[in-house]
Amino acid sequence: MRILLASIYPYTFFLLYLLIPFDEYIRALPNILLGIIVIMFPFIVKKNDFKKLGKIPVLLFLAFFVFLVFNALVFGRIEEDFYVLKKIIIAIGLVILYIPVVDFKKIEKAIIFSAIAAMLFSIVNVFLLNDISSFEFKNPINILLLDLPYLGLLSVLSILVSYNALKPGFHPNNQFYVANIFLNILFIFLMGSRVGIVILLATLLLRQFYGPRRKLRLLLSAGILTITSLAAFFATNNFVKSYMLETEIVGEARFKEKPLHWDFKTLVWDCGCDLVASEWSSLAGSGFRATNIKLAACYNERIEDKETKAWFESQNLNTHNQFFDLFLSSGLVGILFFIGILLFLFKEHRNQFFSIASLLTIVLFGLNENFLHRQIGAYFFGFVLIILLSNLKHTKTEVLNKKLGALED
Repeated sequence: MRILLASIYPYTFFLLYLLIPFDEYIRALPNILLGIIVIMFPFIVKKNDFKKLGKIPVLLFLAFFVFLVFNALVFGRIEEDFYVLKKIIIAIGLVILYIPVVDFKKIEKAIIFSAIAAMLFSIVNVFLLNDISSFEFKNPINILLLDLPYLGLLSVLSILVSYNALKPGFHPNNQFYVANIFLNILFIFLMGSRVGIVILLATLLLRQFYGPRRKLRLLLSAGILTITSLAAFFATNNFVKSYMLETEIVGEARFKEKPLHWDFKTLVWDCGCDLVASEWSSLAGSGFRATNIKLAACYNERIEDKETKAWFESQNLNTHNQFFDLFLSSGLVGILFFIGILLFLFKEHRNQFFSIASLLTIVLFGLNENFLHRQIGAYFFGFVLIILLSNLKHTKTEVLNKKLGALED
């Protein structure tokens, strides 16, 4: 019985991550698969598997979660903040539930195929919901399978996984991975995912720190990025002035017609910065729900147009910055705890590009989205944690082998 369950278990993880992008359409199925994984876990996990949880990062994340729960209990906001706490449970739980799995390839392939499915779904919708001959396109929100930032995140993860799977020299599978990388890059630019584009450029620059001739590649990359950034800035200067940096936001049509621009986030981040400045010395924070209430009060105070104000109230917008959110909700202790864990992970994985690129991806994404406020964000964060925690031993082994090889030479 155990052998049968052990053979099924990795494929259940594969299906879970394959179906995550379709959460809005088949929300019950990912939850059912997660429940099946939880039920099977006690029957297939071995005593030795739990040694993987002895790693310092896992213990730090567990301690971080305990602090958040304790903080919420002490200040009587456990019920209000449970909607975020349960997302953290999912992310950490995925790491624990993954310890019986030895092969990491299945979950990587799930990310690749789910990104392909998301692209196909979105492309088909473009043809079905729009008049291509007249080039009249409807609101992209109704076309894409996921919200644009999360779709960009999925594509970036698919690119990283494919790049990491490339074999040195000629290998028949390399053609598939190269094609997947190309298609996802093209898709990110066609959809205009600013988050995806920024993360791609950042990972490209990060890659220059690994391998031979780093100084030359860094110099060339810095020059290309500078020229590209300046050209983009001057080319879109009018757009920036008109849509991104206006001092006043008026008119509901702005949000109905162009909801994916930075316009509403300009005010969201402005209010978030003001709250951080006013509560910089808070040790315990105000809680996740109370933070959203304070943000709503800020929007109500700053927006004069009634229709725009009503739009903000209906959206129940959070800080759109995971770090702002953790600071305002859990105080200095919480945000320093979280950043400390990320720095520790960086230190442990600094010699491995794939791990550091995955860490950089979720950090940059967190500057734009509160991924711990959404279940799909918790799944993606859990995937990154699985990458980091499962590769820790492998990374140290690679470093040791390199040192031994240097001694032999």
